Amino acid sequence: MKRIFDSIWNYIKKTDKWFWILTMSASIYGFLLIYSQQRSGGTNFLKTQIIAVGIGYIVAVFISCIDYRFYGKVWWIFAGVALSLTILVFFIGIQIAGTDDVGWIKIGSITFQPSELTKICFIITFAKHISVLVKYDKLRSFFGVMTLVFHAAIPILLIHMQGDDGTALIFGFMFLIMTFAAGVQLRYFISFLLVICVSAPLFYTKIMNDDQRNRLLVLFNLDDNSLTTYGWQQYQGKVSIASGGLFGEGYMNGPRVAKDIVPYQENDFIFTVAGEEFGFIGCTILLLILLFIVIKTMRDAHLADDTFGKMICYGFFSIIATQTVINIGMVLGIFPVVGITLPFFSSGGTSVMCLYFGVGLVQSVYMHRENSHSLSKLHRNQV
Repeated sequence: MKRIFDSIWNYIKKTDKWFWILTMSASIYGFLLIYSQQRSGGTNFLKTQIIAVGIGYIVAVFISCIDYRFYGKVWWIFAGVALSLTILVFFIGIQIAGTDDVGWIKIGSITFQPSELTKICFIITFAKHISVLVKYDKLRSFFGVMTLVFHAAIPILLIHMQGDDGTALIFGFMFLIMTFAAGVQLRYFISFLLVICVSAPLFYTKIMNDDQRNRLLVLFNLDDNSLTTYGWQQYQGKVSIASGGLFGEGYMNGPRVAKDIVPYQENDFIFTVAGEEFGFIGCTILLLILLFIVIKTMRDAHLADDTFGKMICYGFFSIIATQTVINIGMVLGIFPVVGITLPFFSSGGTSVMCLYFGVGLVQSVYMHRENSHSLSKLHRNQV
């Protein structure tokens, strides 16, 4: 028994304790919001969320105990798992209520979204790819950059073909942030921006469907008809946030939450529950928790021993940062609704569970950052 307690204590001493505290605080806050929202219906979202967080936390601890360099050595396993699951969706994928894409797999009574796990696998494979290019001084070559483009294009195109353009967009930002952090020259990003600007009209007319175009147009045309159709969810969400004022209506006292006025509020629009029941103060606390999470992730990236470790941290940072900005932006009517969850807070078993897998990777980078220094010191002493 003493050995077990000693092992636990040694783990606690080595781990990034504040990172655990912040992520668990986000989940607990999310539990409160989901519990309040689900009183308007019969679905027990909270039970699913607690189970997913529990599984994610246990797996994250296991992931963090293994040196992250091992994951880099077996990168091909993660690539194979991600690619297999993504392709499998085309054959047995289903669509669930509240979504526009066929991006889910049903196993018995459990539904699973492979694209969320693919994000974590992509962090590992893309970080490994960048580290190899850096090792052989190929990162700044045209060929090296094009291999990164091809690498990122695979999940982006496959997930776009499933109809989940929101998740495809997150992969695009992961690609941009990780390559920028790695030191790819600015001229490539400027060229990419020019391509986006030139192809925007074609993208709007040929690639976007009618629903996507209407969700974009409603941001600029909030007449009575749009408010009752494509603009309904965002309009009601903003009303809920505004009704909370500075301190909110009080926990479990939000009348609009109780009546389930905002569609699918437990998921993409969970921020509106915080706004109505905890007010501006509650929204600020929520955003500060997420801000501190991304700051801690960037700090762990700075402390990492090698490029692979740094890129793992920046990959996780890109998920949290971009999903937070896009989710809050679409809730406030700045961006169109694209089905992006608020990290750690939104109801979604697959999403939050895989986020904790990412937490485990960042913790592994933090916990094993001194291994190479210790080995070097031992080698010098032996010499």
